Amino acid sequence: FLERQWTDGLPIVPPTEQRVQAMLATVPGEPTTSLGQVPPLYAEATLEKLAINAVMAGCRPDYFPVIVAAVRAMLRAPFNLYGIQATTHPVAPLLVVHGPIARRLRVHGGSGAFGPGFHANATIGRAIRLILMNIGGAWPGGRDRATHGSPAKFSYCMTENTEASPWPEFHTSRGFGPDDSAVTVFGGEAPHNVNDHESSDPVRFLDIVADAMAQLGHNNWYIAQDGFNNFAVVLSPEHAALIAGAGWTRYDVQRYLFVQASRPVSVLRRGGMWDMRDWPAWMEAMARDPEARISVVRRPDDILVFVAG
Repeated sequence: FLERQWTDGLPIVPPTEQRVQAMLATVPGEPTTSLGQVPPLYAEATLEKLAINAVMAGCRPDYFPVIVAAVRAMLRAPFNLYGIQATTHPVAPLLVVHGPIARRLRVHGGSGAFGPGFHANATIGRAIRLILMNIGGAWPGGRDRATHGSPAKFSYCMTENTEASPWPEFHTSRGFGPDDSAVTVFGGEAPHNVNDHESSDPVRFLDIVADAMAQLGHNNWYIAQDGFNNFAVVLSPEHAALIAGAGWTRYDVQRYLFVQASRPVSVLRRGGMWDMRDWPAWMEAMARDPEARISVVRRPDDILVFVAG
């Protein structure tokens, strides 16, 4: 498997026919049913191929519906999977599992949620990576052009800490009910820590978060207007309690960060992609005004606020 480049460099579980059939038994459809073509190779993502990679990753069969749902989401045009797969940027799809299925599968959202030690997180995230490599053809140095890559490309999956969160689960803010199971897919870098041990009010704390979001080196400034960008802000339970204790909702956090995580055009011109920008028509006048402030995202809803850790 290593010699044929069918794995991510780590040992795999051999995808025997019995194991693959156990995966397929958890979802409707024939093994040859395709969810679509996975770029940049554009091979068909059949249920059988997905199941083979899920077995290789070490998944249990009851994890498979989450993997299928995540692949369906990633293949939708707004996710821009081709861009994520083939870019020089170290981006990786993050899965956030919501609702009863997250609890049933024991997807972890507590301490160390992005780290090792949790079977569902590790193997579901790894299955997605193997699918992107084996079906999508995104091998490092080949169709995957990431300059440095990222440890998030091995496995990137979590859930929210619902017991410690002061707000309803994130998926309820997107039209799902609290008893619905869902998965969010987000193209992001590996986690970037925001350090604050002193704030006692939401404004001071969120100003620090906004400053971390507004650093000049990230891509969002220059692709922020094409509809493909988002920011994920993962709050610890302690900081979420601080914010909610002052009466702030999740949407209040989104609106505040939308305004504060901005920089003037005169500063953005010093960035590394300004002359490559492709502003839409409605942004042209603003982009010509050196004093105009541009946010890192197009609208507040593009800031995804989770509570975990």
